[in-house]
Amino acid sequence: MNIELLIAKRLVRGDERKKSISGPIVAIAIAGIALGLAVMIMSVSIVTGFKQEIRNKVIGFGSHIQIVNFDSNISFETAPVSRQQDFLSDIKSIPEVRHVQPFATKAGIIRTRDDIQGVVLKGIDSSFDWSFFEQNMLEGHRFRLTDIQASNEAVISQTIASLLRLKVGDGFVMYFVQDPPRYRRFTVSGIYETGLEELDKLFILGDLRHIQRLNDWEDHQISGFEILLEDYDNLERVTARVDEIAGHVFTEDMSRLRVVSISNKYPQFFDWLELLDMNVWVILTLMVIVAGFNMVSGLLILILERTGMIGILKALGLENSGLRKIFLYQSAFLIVKGLFWGNLIGIGIALLQQYTGIIKLDQASYFISTVPVNLKLTHLLMLNIGTMVITVAMLIIPSYIIGKISPEKTIRFD
Repeated sequence: MNIELLIAKRLVRGDERKKSISGPIVAIAIAGIALGLAVMIMSVSIVTGFKQEIRNKVIGFGSHIQIVNFDSNISFETAPVSRQQDFLSDIKSIPEVRHVQPFATKAGIIRTRDDIQGVVLKGIDSSFDWSFFEQNMLEGHRFRLTDIQASNEAVISQTIASLLRLKVGDGFVMYFVQDPPRYRRFTVSGIYETGLEELDKLFILGDLRHIQRLNDWEDHQISGFEILLEDYDNLERVTARVDEIAGHVFTEDMSRLRVVSISNKYPQFFDWLELLDMNVWVILTLMVIVAGFNMVSGLLILILERTGMIGILKALGLENSGLRKIFLYQSAFLIVKGLFWGNLIGIGIALLQQYTGIIKLDQASYFISTVPVNLKLTHLLMLNIGTMVITVAMLIIPSYIIGKISPEKTIRFD
């Protein structure tokens, strides 16, 4: 029989039955743990949710991984590659790969009667995954692509529509600076908005065949391939795998292919998101320290309140290590109680925000309109286990004060 655990349980139940001197102190300690855990749950869920939302928006414009000509640069005027590649079947067979689609880009200028705006035409074909843009479509619809002729419809962003005063059904002319200069007429079929103004004001979607004809490419020539993954967490590993498959392939003109991950293509976004992790660690550290010191204060009060019991147990032969276990067990029970209420509060608020979006944000500043929440079981388990372990560990040293309590000075007889 574990006598220390039995005594600790009796002490916990006894504290629930009656009000003692330590009652308010212990209640404050439990409340501190509950509040700290609730803050930690909200911090982690909001920051991870925010990172996930921004990542998904950036990935929506450029996919997880791109395979392009090694000579292509960041000007959106790309060197062509053939869409007929033997390695495509190997890439599609990678379990983490969800979809592979061809694309092409070309910079140009949209001119209306009164306004002008520089944009990038992203050419797509019938295999394009529309899920991201359909989720962010404000008006209109996506355009349909057939094998008969190129579509003259285009999907533009709300930012571009506002700048050029365009709406669904309006026509516009896009000019391309080349020798000789060329232009194409498009009709707005849909208007999307992601909140990432830097990318919203840049990209419009159109038929890939327009770019092929503008660049005098063959029907099989494109800017490259976009690879969409099932999970962003696999990005680094799959990028390395794709690079092994396609990174050393040479094109017809003996130029190499290049594999680019989304984090390397848009480092300004991903470097900024990585900085948010430091804020989370600061919050977690402060909350755990506060919770730990609250429990240290509570433990000391519990020990001082039970000096008579300590003296009797010592006189009966219980060693200091056993006495320390009693109070550590008791503290652990109280910590679990605090964790229970912390989970209840933190998860409750997170779920409320997730399903109602009650807390709003300025989309112009934060790129999203509501506070995002990403609740993960692994995060919750790590927060609970980490808080429990660290807080109990902080109580070990204060528990040694029991060794200074002598039986002869604490036992009183009437």
